[in-house]
Amino acid sequence: MKVIIDLCVVPLGVGLSVSKYVAACEKIIHTAGLKSELHAYGTNIEGEWDAVFCVVKKCHEKIHAMGAPRITTTIKAGTRTDRDQTMADKVESVREKL
Repeated sequence: MKVIIDLCVVPLGVGLSVSKYVAACEKIIHTAGLKSELHAYGTNIEGEWDAVFCVVKKCHEKIHAMGAPRITTTIKAGTRTDRDQTMADKVESVREKL
């Protein structure tokens, strides 16, 4: 099953800047070959369910390995069974209506 998620992973106990942790997750997503879009407060990711959630797990593992004692993660996930839809399709649908 295909899924599109909005992922926000926040390491706790690491100080104010989290950009190096975000960069580490972005590398994991890229290496997995998933389509993604980084935005100011997270990353949109699309792909097969197992591959996408495997990346979420790998992000947690990497951030803990980098020294973060705690992580809080927010995930919004959407699936469809009536047709295939990409992140770009969703954005284009709104733009057509503007």
